[in-house]
Parts: sequence; C-alpha cells; structure tokens
Amino acid sequence: MTPQWKLAALGGLIGAVVAVGVVFGAARLGYFPPPSDKQFSDYLMAHPAIVFAMSEKAQMEQADSDERKQQAAVDKLGAKAFLDPKVAFVSGPPNAKNTVVEFFDYNCVHCRNSLPIVQKFYRAHKNDTQFVLIEFPIFGEASNNAARAALAARKQPDKYVAFHFALMGEDGSIGTDQMVDAAKKAGLDMNKLTADLKDPGIDKEMAAAHLLAARAGIDGTPTFIINGKVHSGEVTEALLKQMTSG
Repeated sequence: MTPQWKLAALGGLIGAVVAVGVVFGAARLGYFPPPSDKQFSDYLMAHPAIVFAMSEKAQMEQADSDERKQQAAVDKLGAKAFLDPKVAFVSGPPNAKNTVVEFFDYNCVHCRNSLPIVQKFYRAHKNDTQFVLIEFPIFGEASNNAARAALAARKQPDKYVAFHFALMGEDGSIGTDQMVDAAKKAGLDMNKLTADLKDPGIDKEMAAAHLLAARAGIDGTPTFIINGKVHSGEVTEALLKQMTSG
C-alpha cells in the first residue's frame, strides 16, 4: 500500500509538470520554437511548485532505492544475524510464526511515536511472536548512555522489556534521572544495575550492533524488520497487522 505522502507528492508532481509537458510537446510538433534556457529558467522561477514537486519525486525515488538496498542486504545476512544475543534481546517462542525486529534509539522521536503501537502489539502477541530489540544509539552521548543502561538491564532479563518500554516512554532527552525512573518502574535491582554498567562487554555489544546495522544498510531509527521485510520509520497498527498476517 502506497503511503499517503507519496500519493500526495505524486499528485502534485503530475499537476505541476503538465504545463511543462504541453509546452515541450507543442515545440516538438513544430507549433513554435522550443524555449531557450532563460525562458525555461524564468518559467520555473514563476512556477516553483514544479521544482518542489521534482524534489519530492527525487526524494521518493531515493527512499525507494535505499529500501531496496536495505532489503537486499537484510536478505543476504539472513534472519539469524539479527537473533544474535550479542546484539539483540530476543523474547518469545523460537518457533514463532512472526518475528518483529526493531533498531531503535531512546532519544528518537519517531521511535517514541511508535511506542504505543509496538507496546500494544507486544502485549497481544508476546506468546506467539518473537520480538527482537536492538539498541542502536545514533543521537550522541545521551543516547549512548541510555543504551548502556539498557544493555546492563539485560542482565536482569525478566525486567528488561519493562525497562525498555519505560525508558522509551520518558519525556525529553534521556539522562540519569530518566534512566533511574525507568529502572524503578521496571523493578530493577539498582545495585546490580550499577555494577553491571561497569561491564566492559557493554561497549563491545554496542559496537557489534552498529556493525550489524552497517552491514544491513541501516542508518536511521526506528528501522523494523518484520518477517524479513524492512520498514524504515514509524509503524501503525494497520501496518503491523498487514506485515504479520501473511
């Protein structure tokens, strides 16, 4: 299903370039000489919607190209690459019909926007779907620190998912106060969490996740891989249902 913004951009492009097409078509048929470069430039300056529409089309084509490259890279890596416990927290039955992978950053607004949908889907399907959560901090040191806290929380595996949802649901840039608040909400052992934050293996796990993302052509968050199919950006309830109903 084509996203609405793509349909709108396509409609704008069609309307904007019709006039140019008519002019050049008539010129080719010999009704009048083709416009000079200056005339064409002046026309575009007088009708900037054409330029914007062409820019939209270029962005659409680039996005489609990027997704095709990502999909090819993900297909080449195979599903097992994303289930590696060195990079991912995996929950749910290993023989589940559906698998939902998410690369995320706790300071990513689009990840936060997707949280209610993901959380609702998780609660409804945690016993019949594999959920694969991959820390992919890309927004600076605050995000790195949040990811380190989450990786330390994985050492209390029965509390990690609750911590993940609580931290993703915090407001503003994630700092120490937000991490402590999320840890308390999830019922984490704070002494153990503090000790586990000193584990040098955490930085190695973060590096491994970034390497996997690079190999998969993933450079933004959130990026979902649902039953092997890549989706970049926010998800909706309808999209999740569509991608897991095959």
